[in-house]
Amino acid sequence: MFYLQMLAQYIGQYLKTRLQYRSDLVVELVSDLLFQAVNLIFIIVVFGHTDFLNGWSRDEIIFIYGFFLVPFALFSSFFNIWDFNERYIVKGELDRILTRPIHSLFQIVLERMELESLFGAITGFVVMAYAGARLGLSLNWYDPILFLVFVIGGALVYAGVFILIACISFWADARTSIMPMMYNIGNYGRYPVDIYNTVIRFVLTWILPFAFVGVYPAAFFLRREEWYVYSFLTPVIGVVFFAISVYVWNEGVKRYRGAGN
Repeated sequence: MFYLQMLAQYIGQYLKTRLQYRSDLVVELVSDLLFQAVNLIFIIVVFGHTDFLNGWSRDEIIFIYGFFLVPFALFSSFFNIWDFNERYIVKGELDRILTRPIHSLFQIVLERMELESLFGAITGFVVMAYAGARLGLSLNWYDPILFLVFVIGGALVYAGVFILIACISFWADARTSIMPMMYNIGNYGRYPVDIYNTVIRFVLTWILPFAFVGVYPAAFFLRREEWYVYSFLTPVIGVVFFAISVYVWNEGVKRYRGAGN
């Protein structure tokens, strides 16, 4: 209950702050929508030259992209730790975090919230609705429940991977540029993994499991039965990677000795 109360208070303060600068908020939302539109246009342009990509149709690829946007929006809203190394380790702000009686990772999550990123989920729903209508997909009564489970699982996969990368800073506190590269690798999860070679497919499934953010869970709603096992592994992989990342984070905090002078 304490953590839920803290979350509610932080969200309240965040909304007050953001609504003080409405124009800035609108510009940020528009720029985010334009970025997503560019990615969607890229997919459409690719399929302007071919109807299928290794057995996947244009509308199926668009559906996968729409699904990907939902867990990614959830991740982007709460896990903006891309500058953890420079801000909290190099500049020493982690010292301030560790003086408070609340878990350090939870504090950083609250401090770096960007709730406007949740609007990306709306774009995802619109894209899925468009592609689903063209594909003639139908919904079963349990699909919304599984959708929520898969979305949370996908968001936890992203969170787990990036928390693990942030934890590198506890052992190597120099400025690093791994985060931007990892964001680019994460984009591969928007597309069917079977269009890649065996090595990349293995990496995207078991090492950096970004395929569980997009193609694997989306394959269930596309009725791709050959992928069902991977679909139902999505929440398992998400919980496992997130639990490992929290454990490594706690070990890293124990190692941390302060910014010094």
